[in-house]
Amino acid sequence: MTPHIPSPSTTAARPGAGPDDRPPPARLAYDRHTWKEIAHLLSNLPVALFGFTYVVTMLSVGFGMTVTVVGFPLLAAGLMGARVLGRLERARARVLLGVRIEEPSRLRLRLRGEGGLFHRLWLQLKDPVGWRTILYEFIRLPWGVLTFGVTLVSLFVLWPVLPFIARGLTNADRAMVRALLSPSDELERRIAELESDRGVVVDTAAADLRRIERDLHDGAQARLVNLAMGLGLAKEKVLEDPDAAAAMVEEAHGEVKLALQELRDLARGIHPAVLTDRGLDAALSSVASRCTVPVKVTVDLPERPAAAIEGIAYFTVSELLQNVSKHSGAKSASVDVWRTETRLLIQVWDDGGGGASLDGGTGMKGLAERLDAVDGLFVLESPEGGPTTVTAELPWRDRSAALG
Repeated sequence: MTPHIPSPSTTAARPGAGPDDRPPPARLAYDRHTWKEIAHLLSNLPVALFGFTYVVTMLSVGFGMTVTVVGFPLLAAGLMGARVLGRLERARARVLLGVRIEEPSRLRLRLRGEGGLFHRLWLQLKDPVGWRTILYEFIRLPWGVLTFGVTLVSLFVLWPVLPFIARGLTNADRAMVRALLSPSDELERRIAELESDRGVVVDTAAADLRRIERDLHDGAQARLVNLAMGLGLAKEKVLEDPDAAAAMVEEAHGEVKLALQELRDLARGIHPAVLTDRGLDAALSSVASRCTVPVKVTVDLPERPAAAIEGIAYFTVSELLQNVSKHSGAKSASVDVWRTETRLLIQVWDDGGGGASLDGGTGMKGLAERLDAVDGLFVLESPEGGPTTVTAELPWRDRSAALG
């Protein structure tokens, strides 16, 4: 089957872009957008006075005290306060101007690392979000005086054309907010995303550890305990009742075989040996052979990706084929794996009844979150009546570089 690349309108793990935050064109009328813009312009002066007073006081005291050790912590604290001012300004722009801006990453992410207290203090002092907010507050005072004065005069003198004046002035406000109070660059946005993704990874790892502990406790460990007890009884009976002792040893031998099989299954669930030794082609063929419907596997890879990416790809396909077996009612399925530039692509298709969704209780949402945590993408197409197509993308990450 030729792999099908789903359209952008398909259900995906990542949310799409937000709504357009541009207001409607200005006109000779006082609608709610115009009144909000007038309120924003009139509030510019008191808000700017407060912000300017704060940053001037903070910088004067902080830099003035740098001759002592106290000055640098004061500056760091002042920058954290500037972050709060920036958050309030973004909220004001969101409510009155309709400007929707992502919040910058939290400063505590920057404070993780080696170097101790002084290193952390230095990172706080270099905080670009705080310094850009300070620059914003400096600019806002003269701008606040200008916009307040123009708007106040226009309310009594230029009333008919005030909507156009307000739109021009607030467009400059919108530009300043976007330029100085937005996350500094793409890295800021990715840090914010990875912060939430890290929680998903930690939760998933904790759940996997609990599952392994439970499987060991209820499976192989219980059998080994019974085995030890059985061998102890056989040891006591070996002289007085050799036949009974032999039967106990035979039973213990069976328990050993079962315990070994459970340990092999558990090890395969952690990381299968066939994946390490022979790669995705052989490993996915092994998974497909255990599916309850016929599965055609096609793997077209010029080389092997990073070991971690291989593992994620393997367990993604494994869980998707389990869903095919349990929920789809399919008669056939296929798995295609290939590389496109720097991405590893996986597509799992089945001719079942469809109707699958990310929140349908089949583990699809968990798969989407796991892929998203490593900068991957998970796309699901499953109309009622079928067929179902799942496309997953993962970063390739060269194996030799990862191992080096």
